[in-house]
Amino acid sequence: MKIKKKILSALMLVATVFSSVSCMAVSRYQSVTSSTQQKYVTESDVNKLIEGIEENVTVNAGDNYNININSTENKNSLSVSKGLLSAVSIESKFTVTTVTPPSFFYPGSSSTSQKTSRGSGVIYSIDKEKGDALIITNYHVVYSKGADTANDISDDIKCYLYGQEYEQYAVYATFIGGSMNYDIAVLKVENSDVLRKSKAVAAEFEDSNNVSILDTAIAIGNPEGLGIAATVGAVNVESEHITMKSLDETGYVSVRVLRIDTPINGGNSGGGLYNDEGKVIGIVNAKIADTSVDNIAYAIPSNVAKYVAENIIYYDNLDSKNDSVYRLMVGVEVEVKSAGVHIDSETGKILKYEEVAVEKVDTGEACYEKLFVGDVINAVVIDGVRYEITRTYNVIDVMLTARTTSSVVFVIERNGVEMEVYVDMSTVALTAA
Repeated sequence: MKIKKKILSALMLVATVFSSVSCMAVSRYQSVTSSTQQKYVTESDVNKLIEGIEENVTVNAGDNYNININSTENKNSLSVSKGLLSAVSIESKFTVTTVTPPSFFYPGSSSTSQKTSRGSGVIYSIDKEKGDALIITNYHVVYSKGADTANDISDDIKCYLYGQEYEQYAVYATFIGGSMNYDIAVLKVENSDVLRKSKAVAAEFEDSNNVSILDTAIAIGNPEGLGIAATVGAVNVESEHITMKSLDETGYVSVRVLRIDTPINGGNSGGGLYNDEGKVIGIVNAKIADTSVDNIAYAIPSNVAKYVAENIIYYDNLDSKNDSVYRLMVGVEVEVKSAGVHIDSETGKILKYEEVAVEKVDTGEACYEKLFVGDVINAVVIDGVRYEITRTYNVIDVMLTARTTSSVVFVIERNGVEMEVYVDMSTVALTAA
């Protein structure tokens, strides 16, 4: 059976709809506060963890605080210590006005209420000197249908670092862009003294194409809105699709995710999913809420989250009014020509492999008369960066990194001969995704 994917579409539809997949932003815990006094992580704390194995762990305190982990002892604890420094809890507030139209018996009226959503985020970049940062979270953490803003996005967003989850340490953030379809949003923090004085760092992202079944999956987030916490599990499926009702309730969206058994609760949304080296492998976004289902949750793969975030940041820098994700439509459908697994001789990991071939090229689009049915796509080179194509979704993912100014080369095999095909992106139309 052929597996078809469309570069033209922002998301790929699937036939199976998961029942009761629920988003994780918390709105019902508005008055909940934590009585737990959380201790701020210090260099001394980390040194205690690594006592006796210092030859396998490098700790660099100061402005560029980081932990390089290659020891098997206390590995999860060290990974959490590293991840905590890039984690934030998020509180988004919304004002909602409800209007009751007049009737024959009653005059019209309106009432205003406040709503709070609590979630999590990951620091994508940080400038300590300026007190600036960019934070990745889920779109649904900062969105509420019917809110009194033009785009239903909160205009009152606070972030808190681990160990400083008190009002006096609130870091105010603004929404710069996001995608409801991808469930990713980017927040900006500017001129924050809290950031300047903190040990916060940007997260390190792992290539999610290298994630395999039973890899460690550590969720660091804000479960139940009670403050930053960590839970540990494993990756169960390295890539699949779930279908969820769209946030604006106009239809359904299909999202590619990692499936995990890590315990996930309301408020974990937008938080990082880390591996045993403290690197982000995904952004937590959903779980199945069903009494017949045991511990199935999901995270957006790190590559997708990163490509989407970089896309948002790029177009925001061009024009601050751009708050969407934009895809260049090159007009190609791809299919799986053959499939199997590769075994990594060094790690022993088994990774799925697909030979990806062109199934259709749309007339008049960028790839027309350049790529042909049957061409096998081995790689795509965008602005000098080579992306290997080993799964159909790789083609769709990497095109998020292409711009109208980009140099894009498809490395293909045609009739047994490998060749490079240049595609002019300057005339390709941008479509919001």
